[in-house]
Amino acid sequence: MKLGLQIPDFTFPGGPGRLGADLAAIAEAADAAGFDRIGVMDHFFQIRMVGPADREMLESYTTLGFLAAHTKRAKLNTVVTGVVYRHPGVLAKAVTTLDVLSGGRAELGIGAAWNEDEARSLGIPFPPLAERFERLEETLQICLRMWSEDDSPYEGRHYQLARPLNSPQALSRPHPPIMIGGSGERKTLRLVAKYAQACNLFPTPELPRKLEVLRRHCEAEGADYDAIEKTAMFSFDVGERGAGVGKLVGRLKWLAGMGVQTAIGSVADVWKVEPLEIIGRQVIPAVAGF
Repeated sequence: MKLGLQIPDFTFPGGPGRLGADLAAIAEAADAAGFDRIGVMDHFFQIRMVGPADREMLESYTTLGFLAAHTKRAKLNTVVTGVVYRHPGVLAKAVTTLDVLSGGRAELGIGAAWNEDEARSLGIPFPPLAERFERLEETLQICLRMWSEDDSPYEGRHYQLARPLNSPQALSRPHPPIMIGGSGERKTLRLVAKYAQACNLFPTPELPRKLEVLRRHCEAEGADYDAIEKTAMFSFDVGERGAGVGKLVGRLKWLAGMGVQTAIGSVADVWKVEPLEIIGRQVIPAVAGF
């Protein structure tokens, strides 16, 4: 099992004036600890599951560019991009730019988006769910087109690109990996089977059934189920000075037993940095064989 760090909260004790320095220290520590990837949410306001909307929130792709400059090995992604927040051509360019400047470490995390209040507040169109899924599939097609050598016009229902040129091309081959977030059995998991290299699910008792649905979609699409990385959201808490490491490893073993290969989540008190170091010393080696 591998671990991924997600940084969902930027309200640190030092305040905005120290946010850059704190974030750099977190990224450097996570990279050195052996986290497989480092990600941020794609939100403009804080989400209700974490805190009030007016808490500090950084724009995701600007932040990932900053993280790229302070890391050397970890993959970088959003968990996950809201499809309606950026035009597909601009999104493909953003991920490509991140991939080139990070030396081939970008991953496109993407989903159908859900935060209507946030979108409406900033004047971002937020169509009904069915249309968002249509836009999600077209966005995936456009990104893959732009990561190929084909710059012929793209004509979709929602997007039309006269020349989807992408120069420079991404360093990742054949393209930056795609991770689709969500567990919808009819649409989301079908898109995973058809387009993605990874899925991102929630760690509920339904997870094994979701993976079985994904397997069936892979069979229908002619995709290799085993080649798709199974990731799940998580929360890492090592306790005071590592007192909770044993319990954490046990929870990760349970998750691996359900078929999850990578746990991605927040680290309690991440701004202290020490929890990341404890995870690197005691947790990552312990779960590597799961």
